[in-house]
Amino acid sequence: MSYSIAIDGPAGAGKSTIAKLIAKKKGYIYVDTGAMYRAMALYFIEQGIGAEEQEKISEAAASADVTISYENQEQIVWLNGRNVNGLIRTEEVGKMASSSSANPEVRRKLVELQQALAKRENVVMDGRDIGTCVLPDANVKVYLTAASHVRAIRRYEELKAKGQECELDVIEKDIVDRDYQDMHRALSPLRQAKDAVLLDSSAMTIEQVADAIIRLCD
Repeated sequence: MSYSIAIDGPAGAGKSTIAKLIAKKKGYIYVDTGAMYRAMALYFIEQGIGAEEQEKISEAAASADVTISYENQEQIVWLNGRNVNGLIRTEEVGKMASSSSANPEVRRKLVELQQALAKRENVVMDGRDIGTCVLPDANVKVYLTAASHVRAIRRYEELKAKGQECELDVIEKDIVDRDYQDMHRALSPLRQAKDAVLLDSSAMTIEQVADAIIRLCD
């Protein structure tokens, strides 16, 4: 029997960082849903489909098979049996992923592929609707959050470390706006699953959050 951990929460709560750390500690697969959307986007580009051709995107989504595996501790993204790690991080693919991810057929297909992966493997998955839509039967569900100001400071420090100019109040406003959009979108809005454990990471380190979630598994 496979085991699944679903981590949902707003932007900047540290979901991906925590999910990757838990996967490493438990020896599970971290399902990088963003990479899966990028692989699907690459497929559309290779089929000669433009971002504005939503009908063609809907039709093509059915024939793309995307999955993730780990070999020598490296995540490998597979598109129709081909390793596409070196192809999915371009600006062109990013733009197409942004356009195509809003397509209901793309989303339906990827949710189906993510669910199939979770049936085969022990997984940790993070996002906005993992516990509510993608893995409603996950063994452990966590709603990970933090105060908007704390999330803004984390993002500010991250950007500063990369040498990028930024303003803390602008970042915080963007986070608050994004929270509102995510919670009020028509398709799979961000919300805490009824059986998810609420975890506020505002005053916790990454290690403390990961250990708290692992304790829930144990």
